[in-house]
Amino acid sequence: MAIIQIHGPFIIVFSVFLLIFPAASSNADADALLQLKSSFINATAPLYSWKPGTEPCAAGNLTWVGVLCERGSIFGLRLGYMGLAGTVNVDALSKLSGLRTVALTSNAFSGRIPDFNRVGSLKGLYISDNKFSGEIPPEYFSRMGGLRKIWLSNNNFSGPIPSSLAQVSQLMELHLENNRFSGPIPSLGQASLISFDAANNDLSGEIPAALSKFSAKAFEGNPGLCGGNSGNPCTPSKYVSNGLRIAAWFLVAFAALLLLTVAGIYLMRRRHEASGENLGVIPLDSKGSKRDLDPSGNGFGSSRRAGSSRRAHNKDLEIINDEKGEFGLGDLMKAAAEVLGNGALGSSYKATMASGLTVVVKRTKEMNKIGREKFDGEMRRLGSLNHRNVLTPLAYHYRKDEKLLVSEYHHTGSLMFLLHGERGNTHTKLNWAMRLKIIQGIARGLGYIHTELSSFDLPHGDLKSSNVILTPDYEPLLSDYGLCSLMSRSQAALALVAFKSPEAIMHQIISPKCDVYCLGILILEIITGKFPSQYLNNGQGGTDLVQWVRSAIAEGREAELIDPEIANTSNFLGGVEELLHVGAACTESNPDQRMDLLEAIQRIDGVSVIGGSSREAKTFVVLPSLRDGYADQETAEAVTPVGAPHSAAAVGSFNDRTARRRDSVGESSGRKSFAFEMS
Repeated sequence: MAIIQIHGPFIIVFSVFLLIFPAASSNADADALLQLKSSFINATAPLYSWKPGTEPCAAGNLTWVGVLCERGSIFGLRLGYMGLAGTVNVDALSKLSGLRTVALTSNAFSGRIPDFNRVGSLKGLYISDNKFSGEIPPEYFSRMGGLRKIWLSNNNFSGPIPSSLAQVSQLMELHLENNRFSGPIPSLGQASLISFDAANNDLSGEIPAALSKFSAKAFEGNPGLCGGNSGNPCTPSKYVSNGLRIAAWFLVAFAALLLLTVAGIYLMRRRHEASGENLGVIPLDSKGSKRDLDPSGNGFGSSRRAGSSRRAHNKDLEIINDEKGEFGLGDLMKAAAEVLGNGALGSSYKATMASGLTVVVKRTKEMNKIGREKFDGEMRRLGSLNHRNVLTPLAYHYRKDEKLLVSEYHHTGSLMFLLHGERGNTHTKLNWAMRLKIIQGIARGLGYIHTELSSFDLPHGDLKSSNVILTPDYEPLLSDYGLCSLMSRSQAALALVAFKSPEAIMHQIISPKCDVYCLGILILEIITGKFPSQYLNNGQGGTDLVQWVRSAIAEGREAELIDPEIANTSNFLGGVEELLHVGAACTESNPDQRMDLLEAIQRIDGVSVIGGSSREAKTFVVLPSLRDGYADQETAEAVTPVGAPHSAAAVGSFNDRTARRRDSVGESSGRKSFAFEMS
């Protein structure tokens, strides 16, 4: 066997190369992103951290704003809601070899679609809510076989839907709604497609059979479509081939018959006039048919208007989740009800209907950012969520100046009430084990929301103890999530707690890291039992938990922070201290130094009731949607997170679709009567 000798100088040179190469790669990525930034308009403020001499994926998670990194490599750009305009430098994007997702949602880009197809490794492309226009070439997506999520909605695209979409074999989500696409829908037969919307375009022809699994909402606003769930039957194929020829012959024959009829009537009139006779005339409608007038003189208009009114009434309440059955606005109007309270988004009511179902009705006037059709799409997206720690909305009522959001009522109450309200028997149950269970459920629910709403800059946006509802067995349910997309920036800044994060206050920047900040506040609130001053608009009252906890940890006084009512369990201190440190890491004022949500979930899930956290090295399931912009439980990868090699246990599936909620929960309140004003 030959022996290869490696000399010292070669080893030295090779080692130097290994040290230099990552830095060179990082510099190349930084140069590419700076080129991209220079092609934007209005980029200085939102992309303030994109500066020469710094690294996009610096050590310690000091990543640039909107840049998603993993192991020092850029895999995603999340640049939505930043007011960006100008062009998109695709040459710069193509230099980022690890890029998997690009999100430019809700900016002001215009013109034809950029050549994103030159970045063949993309898995997620989100360019909704811009001003892109023109036709997309038929072959545009032919080199993008890895795409899983494509969001083109709410632009001004026109022409045919690109036929190359049929070649995207693993396509999971395709949103084309609210554009001006015309012609037929391509034959999209991908079994992986789970979300599709082409509403409000100019499409025509028969809906492909593979898309029949999607509801009528996905096709409405396209009167030329037929088949599927469109409600319009298609002409049988055996008649289509000769349709035009038959129609032409029919028109010729009808014209000839009409001429003969007119000539005959004219001759008969002249003959009868000559003989002194008179003809009776039967009133004809515009189609030449006999018309029976009703005694009121209203004809058919009255009945048609009544029918339209009935249809509108049936749609006054839109059911977006039928888990609790169907009910209408009339059922709510007749319900025994009481006022629960007033919050930043509006008033809340408890209503018990004749069927026995009790719901919470939130009445708000703050959701006027988008029109009815887009509002319906967003609400149905929220209504499709299903996780044991997420309270899925049931229905909504839309009016331009007011909205009603309906969800299931639960009698145990909100976490805020149990922590800070009357300290009765229910409060004594909030021992260490219960609080740990609640924190773990909150973290898992937030992880699921961030997975399913990964295209949102604020997937939750209003995570606080009053929006955590508890079931009778103290399982937490997150509510009032995903509402930022329905509100203007000014409304959201006043109403949503995520806008209390330091970067939102100081730089008007929002991102999913704002939700992580709110998670940290919530953890500290649960452990200390103190009401956070961060929930208050005037800054007066409550406790500045971030500063208090940070000072105590720095001085080794963690035990002083713990709510005395949870200090009744032996061997609990290690776990409590672990959660305090997680809460502190989640509330770092610099979002780039803030703990990543995945790591927070892992460390929280690794805490045990007795003996603190597990230190056994385990694998952690990272859903690809949190990494590369698509949600696909089947293709989840098992990896060991960077930065927490000793943190514990597997999180389990965010996509828990098996544990449907059967219990009921809510808030204590004084009984009052009310009626919805539906003027």
